[in-house]
Amino acid sequence: MSDVVTYEKRGAIALLTLNRPEKLNALNYAANDRLLALLDMIEDDPAIGAIVLTGAGDRAFSAGGDIHEFTATIKAGVNQAVEAFCKRGQTMTARLEAFPKPIIAAVNGIAFGGGCEITEAVHLAVASEKAVFAKPEINIGIPPTFGGTQRLPRLAGRKRALELLLTGDRFSPQRAYEMGLINKVVPHDRLLPEAFDFAERILQHSPLAVARIITAVTRGINTTIEEGLLIEREQFALMAVTQDAVEGLDAWIERRKPTYQGR
Repeated sequence: MSDVVTYEKRGAIALLTLNRPEKLNALNYAANDRLLALLDMIEDDPAIGAIVLTGAGDRAFSAGGDIHEFTATIKAGVNQAVEAFCKRGQTMTARLEAFPKPIIAAVNGIAFGGGCEITEAVHLAVASEKAVFAKPEINIGIPPTFGGTQRLPRLAGRKRALELLLTGDRFSPQRAYEMGLINKVVPHDRLLPEAFDFAERILQHSPLAVARIITAVTRGINTTIEEGLLIEREQFALMAVTQDAVEGLDAWIERRKPTYQGR
């Protein structure tokens, strides 16, 4: 199980790799559970400030859920299918979305189904020019199950999302960028360097402020503006009492680079 998602620490950045290249990095239950376990470990490690998530090999980021595995679950009964497949996947993408440290997807190839849903859920995404996206679940007679019917419309708009959800058509990284699914498209050999550069730029700032921003956006995006402003105020109040806030203000006044301690 430990090999289905690999972990490598590069300074303050964790590199997580979906590691089933012979299956186009399909998300079986073991991979899903391993990813969640690694996120728990990384959240508790103060030495890690950001995550880059990619797929093994040059063909796929992830082709989605493991069809052979979840087909057997579906045939075993609806309750088991909801718990073992749907709920497990939704828990994973919700964890990615709300994770307090920035997660950057480095989409290196096929991002279908669950692979696309991971891209939708993480905070930032860089895609190789060789990447290709799709919401192909309709081709096998099911709707998306890891949050794709909810996050894609929020990112791309209702009609553009429905076009992709109802046709299963593939779409390019350029279109993914235009719809707000990814942040940039880069040459294939620049994918990981660009993702790590994103992370390094974030790591220059207070990790507490980064977490507060992620929380405010994640909680506020699905509320009214009034509720969202209350969340923003709450997150500011949590930040204002920290040493990092004092350091950031003092450094600006003194025209020097701040040194953040994460407290």
